[in-house]
Order: sequence, then structure tokens, then C-alpha cells
Amino acid sequence: MINYDNKTFRPIINSENGETSPETIFHYKQVDNILTSEYSGGKIKKGHLIGLVDENGTIEMRYHQVNELGQVMTGTCFSRPEILANGKIRLYETWEWTSGDRSKGTSIIEEC
Repeated sequence: MINYDNKTFRPIINSENGETSPETIFHYKQVDNILTSEYSGGKIKKGHLIGLVDENGTIEMRYHQVNELGQVMTGTCFSRPEILANGKIRLYETWEWTSGDRSKGTSIIEEC
């Protein structure tokens, strides 16, 4: 299992209907297979996520955040890891809003 504890991630690509951007920084914590993160930056004032990491390092998570418009936004996300040549982690994400327009999207985030 990949351990994400104390790793920092930044989005490099996101769907147009997403709110994260390269200015958004995620600070991951992991205990056993439980993953949490606080994040902020760009259009996001404050966000949190909680999820489970499986034996392949894949993450199933739920997130909630307050955006720059003062709206609370929520969603689900599945992240599939890739270990890069430099040893850093890249996550390929498929997500869906559970608030707002309930649209879906994809993003890629990389370990800083």
C-alpha cells in the first residue's frame, strides 16, 4: 500500500467545471488506510477530504469545500496512483459533485 502521510499535492490538470487549480495545495495525512487532507488556494478558501486507501494505493474519498463565492461544495472522488521516475506520486482522479450541478470531471494532481 502506498502511504500518503505528510505528502503535499498540487493539481496540474482539472476539468473546466472543477474548482481546484495549480494554486490549490493539498496536505495529506494517513493513519492505517484512512486518508485525510486539508486544502486551500485559488478558488477554494478551505477544504477537507476523507477517504480510504486500498492495497494498490487507490483512494476512494469524499470532499467538502468553501469556494471564493462563499458556497459549500461537496463531492466524491476516486484517485488512481502512478509512481513517477523521480519517485513522486501522480494521482489520476475521477470526481463528481454531490452539490451544485452534480456534474462530473477528471483531474491530475502531483506530489510537490
